[in-house]
Amino acid sequence: ARDFTHPPKTGLRITWLGHSTLLVEIDGYTVLTDPVLSERASPYSWIGPKRFYEPPLTFGEMPSVDVVLISHDHYDHLDEKTVRSFLDRDPLYVMPLGVGAHLEEWGVPPDRIVERDWWAEIVLGDLTLTATPARHFSGRSMIMADKYETLWAGWVIKTESHSVYYSGDTGMFPQFTQIGERLGPFDATLMDTGA
Repeated sequence: ARDFTHPPKTGLRITWLGHSTLLVEIDGYTVLTDPVLSERASPYSWIGPKRFYEPPLTFGEMPSVDVVLISHDHYDHLDEKTVRSFLDRDPLYVMPLGVGAHLEEWGVPPDRIVERDWWAEIVLGDLTLTATPARHFSGRSMIMADKYETLWAGWVIKTESHSVYYSGDTGMFPQFTQIGERLGPFDATLMDTGA
């Protein structure tokens, strides 16, 4: 936790916390992507994919987070227990269309939830977050009864000085070129693997 007491000298520091959970410190803002700090990516505590290692930061060691950025609603990217642990910290939650209903159900106030379609942005002071297309799908039902009912996305996290592309879950697709042309260049590209 000592590493987070001072902002990065360059203005940009990215810390990987496991799978798609990344702490992005960018020019005075702290963005946490797809927060999953639980032991399993599952609706149950006793079954489902289990972490190989403990998260490198416990919740108590986590610095103040301005924005929790969500790419889609799969269990390995959106964890109810982790979201509930942030309720007292009151960050802004930014996500693709339709995902906010899950967070409202878990107690996140609606005024702390922002949803965006592909290519739409939200501006927070000097920070701009832009939803980008991705090749994936959504759904939390074990039998996929809710497949495609919410949107999935990547995100560009940008200030005047730095720009980071976070792919979310995606396979290869032609829009990578379009994302780079419209929103690049990027100081860092954070790509999920195994999607």
